[in-house]
Amino acid sequence: MATNIELANQILKLVGGKENITAAINCMTRLRIRIKDDSKVQLEALKATQGVMGVVEADTLQVVVGPGKAKKLADIFANEFGISQDAVVTDDWKANKEASKAKHKKGPFRRMLETIGGIFVPLIPAIIAAGIFNGFASLIGTLIGEGNLPSNDFWNFLQILFSLIGSAFLGYFAIFTGVNAAKRFGATEALGGMIGAITIGAQIDAISRMFGLYNESVRLESILISGKGGIIGVILGVYILSLIEKAIRKIVPDVLDLIITPLVSLLLTALVLVLIVMPVSGFISDALVNGLSVIIDSPYAIVRVLSGYILAALFLPMVLLGLHHGLIPIYAVQLEQLGGVSLFPVLAMAGAGQVGAAIAIYIKARRVQNDKMRSIIAGGLPAGILGIGEPLIYGVTLPLGKPFITAGLGAGFGGAFVMLTGVTAGAWGPSGLVAIPLMQSGMKMLNYFFGIIISYIGGFIVTYLVIRDSDVKDV
Repeated sequence: MATNIELANQILKLVGGKENITAAINCMTRLRIRIKDDSKVQLEALKATQGVMGVVEADTLQVVVGPGKAKKLADIFANEFGISQDAVVTDDWKANKEASKAKHKKGPFRRMLETIGGIFVPLIPAIIAAGIFNGFASLIGTLIGEGNLPSNDFWNFLQILFSLIGSAFLGYFAIFTGVNAAKRFGATEALGGMIGAITIGAQIDAISRMFGLYNESVRLESILISGKGGIIGVILGVYILSLIEKAIRKIVPDVLDLIITPLVSLLLTALVLVLIVMPVSGFISDALVNGLSVIIDSPYAIVRVLSGYILAALFLPMVLLGLHHGLIPIYAVQLEQLGGVSLFPVLAMAGAGQVGAAIAIYIKARRVQNDKMRSIIAGGLPAGILGIGEPLIYGVTLPLGKPFITAGLGAGFGGAFVMLTGVTAGAWGPSGLVAIPLMQSGMKMLNYFFGIIISYIGGFIVTYLVIRDSDVKDV
C-alpha cells in the first residue's frame, strides 16, 4: 500500500499537475479538487490507482479515498504542494474566468447546499466524537442505575468525564457554527462565533419579556427564548453580519477600522438577529420538527414503517445528486430541540443495503466466473461494512444500474425497523457498524445493529431475486 505522500503525488500527476489545480479540500471521505482543464485529467488511470476507491465527476473532481485519509491528503496538497484549500483569485485571468463561469452555472439551490456543506463538514469530526462520548456516558449511567456496573468513584468519574467531553462541543454548537459560517460568508470568524453565542445567551429571555414575546406558562411556546431558531438562526445571522461588516468597512477610515467596524457590525446585527431572525428562524425550526413528528412520533405503526422504508430507500439517490447536505440542518435542529437525531439512523441503513446487494452480486459473479467483479467487491465490502459506501456504489452497484435500485429497496426494510423502534443518535457521521456508539442508549445501539442486519438481508434478497447471472457476466 502506497504511503499518503506517494498517493498524493500520484493523484497530482494524474490530474494534470499543480498547474491544473485551482484548489483542493476534503470532506469526510473525498479529496475534492477544483480542476482548470478537465481534458488533462487521466480519469481511468486515476480510478485504477491503488488507494483510490472511486472518482466522482461533479463541479469539483472528487477522489474517494476514505475517512481520515481524505484530510491527510488535503493537508499534503496544501502544505507540500502549496495548493490552496479555497478557490482564490490568481494571476491567470483565464483560470479566474473559468472559475467564475463555473460558479455562475450552479443554481441557487446547488449553491445553498454547497454552502451548508462548507459550514458543517469541517465540524463532523467533533460531532462524531461528542456523540460517541455522550453515548458512552449515557450507557455507563444506565448500567450503573440498573446495577450492572458498581457505583464507585472510577465509573462515576468516567461517566462525568465522558459527559464533559461530549457537552464541550454539543453545548456550544451554535458558536462553532457561527465561526464556520463566518469563514464561508467572509465575515470575521470571532464575530461569527459571537453571533452564535448571542443566540444561546440567557439574556435573550429577559429581552423577550420586555417585548411581550415570552410565554410564562409554556416557555417553549414563546416567540423568542434563548436558543430559538437554533443553527438556522445562527447561519442567517452570520450572513447578515457579513453584509453589514463589509459595508461598514468600506466607509470607515483604516485607523478606526479595528474599533468601529466590529462594534457597529455586532450592534446592528444583534438587533436584527434578536428581534427578527431568531423569531422567524424559530418558526421555521419548529415547523420542521413538527412536520417530522407527524411521521416519527405517529401513533400509527404503519406510518412509521412506511416513512422509514421510503427515507432509507431514497437516500442513496439523494447522495448521488449531492442533496444529502441539505439534511444537515435538519439533523442539527433535531439534536437541539429533541436531544437526539432520528433521521440519521434511518438513512444510515442505505449503506447496509449496498453491502447486502454486493454480496448477492459476488455470488452471481462467482457463478459466471467474473473474477474482476469479485475482486472489486472483495475490496469494497470491508469499507462498506464500516460505513464507507463509495467503493461499492461507484465500483459495483451504480455501474451495473439495477443493483443500485435493489440495494435501496432492500435498505428500506432496515429503515422501517429503525424508525418503528424509535432509534435516535446523539450525533451523525459515518454509517455502518462504526456508528453504533453514536446511538443514545444500549437498547438503541442494539436496535440499530438489528436494522443493519435487516438491511444486509433485504439488500441481498431483493438483489439476488432481481439480478440475473447474465447481468454480471460481461461487466
